[in-house]
Amino acid sequence: MRLPNVKHTISGGAVLLLALLSGCSYTLSDVRKVTYPPDFNYIEPQDIKTDMARMAAQIRLLDIALAPVDGSDPAALDNQRQTVMAALDSIEQIASGLQSVNAGSNHPYMQDFMRDFVAKVDKARGAASLAEPRYYFAGKVAGGCAVCHQVNR
Repeated sequence: MRLPNVKHTISGGAVLLLALLSGCSYTLSDVRKVTYPPDFNYIEPQDIKTDMARMAAQIRLLDIALAPVDGSDPAALDNQRQTVMAALDSIEQIASGLQSVNAGSNHPYMQDFMRDFVAKVDKARGAASLAEPRYYFAGKVAGGCAVCHQVNR
């Protein structure tokens, strides 16, 4: 019995997979070049973990700075404001970097959450920079991590 003529095609990804299996040395970035669209930005999990760890350290500093201080001591109040503002500045810088890196990436939910998070940080900075600083929104920034991580676990 004769089999009908069947045209077999192999995609670039399949060829690369076959090459990998046959012992050729390709890196994962080589594999991603043919498995993801050209405009896709693959972000290594370790890169995100590093930036998240940096942001967590700043959130911790913000939490410490938000502890009540002696309201009758102008130096303590000024020190608190400076520490809160420095932490918020660092958090905004890290979060903005994460937001811009995630456009069209393997972490699409992060871009939306980071956009909202950066807006909350900006609002907190505005309130903390008033003549009589308000730290309510800074407290919400510190709690914002838990909200996102609960949703995305």
